[in-house]
Amino acid sequence: MNRFDVQVLGAGIVGHSLALALARQGLRVALHGAAPAAPREADVRAYALNAASVDLLKRLKVWDALPAHAATPVLDMQVQGDAHAATIAFSAWQQRVSALAWITDTAVLERELAAAVRFAPHITSIAASPDGSAENSVDATLVALCEGKASASRAARGVRFERREYGHRAIAARLTADRAHQGVAWQWFRSPDVLALLPFDTPQPGRSYALVWSLPNERADALLALPDADFEQALNEAIGAGAGQHHGPGRLALASPRAAWPLAQATASAWCGPGWVLLGDAAHVVHPLSGQGLNLGLADVATLARVIESRESWRSLGDDKLLRRYARERAVPTWAMGQVTDGLMRLFSQQAPAVRELRNRGLTLVNQLSPLKRWLTARALDS
Repeated sequence: MNRFDVQVLGAGIVGHSLALALARQGLRVALHGAAPAAPREADVRAYALNAASVDLLKRLKVWDALPAHAATPVLDMQVQGDAHAATIAFSAWQQRVSALAWITDTAVLERELAAAVRFAPHITSIAASPDGSAENSVDATLVALCEGKASASRAARGVRFERREYGHRAIAARLTADRAHQGVAWQWFRSPDVLALLPFDTPQPGRSYALVWSLPNERADALLALPDADFEQALNEAIGAGAGQHHGPGRLALASPRAAWPLAQATASAWCGPGWVLLGDAAHVVHPLSGQGLNLGLADVATLARVIESRESWRSLGDDKLLRRYARERAVPTWAMGQVTDGLMRLFSQQAPAVRELRNRGLTLVNQLSPLKRWLTARALDS
């Protein structure tokens, strides 16, 4: 049986990033990916990466390999409540940063990570077996579970995944607009939906968006069943696009198929144990309204890599006390982000007039308090 320092289960963005980060320390890494599958439809997902995530990908020599069209900077963000007058405006210029976030093509990022892994001398890629027995095919001091929210290896260790369903689905698609996006992201918090338009440069440079639209299941199913033209009409009505609109993203048209997935909040009952550790969606899942899901996973990678690199020379990679250092460090920021996203989701799902008035007043107040806005932006950039 082959001997490795670390075995990484799951070859998604988090798994690839962890393998690269640990291989840079000279550790021997076995990376288990999914079994080859039939080609799937175009991936319409896009991630909003914060500064910390971009910094990690730069250190892994992946970020600068991305083609220009695959990473679009967000220079400004407009957040609106139920009433058009209730808004918050965030600016990279006011924050003194080059961008609030970078909207990144998921498929392209995965491709570049896979290419980096192929050229990494300390990583051995191993295809997962159909029966899921890949973990037993190698001998490793530490097993890192990056298999995502449906992790079978997590369940095999008796770890509970405490999941709270929202009864909502997220609809994703690529869009084109009749107006240049100018690096502006748009988000509408209303009852009962949350709609985000993320500036993008494909398929049409300067005039494209990635859509993430969270709605109750019944409404989402109805929208997914509509013909493209009817869906576009519903979308444009939702953002108030029309002949009289002078401030906004403009009129939108579909430029891809639509995809959807159920939304939930979840956290693992334990993040580590002797010889194993959880990262990314295998450890925690948050609502996408904050765009922080992948950022939390990449922060897991950066933290675990740092904890391993700074360990005592006599301490094993699988030492329980060592791994608990990682879990403790990640517990508070992950819990806080989960509470914020869950609280916002529940606040904006309330339809009572008094609640609507209160939250709209809250948005307006935050917009008028520059120090609070700077603090909120800094937390998103660094989490």
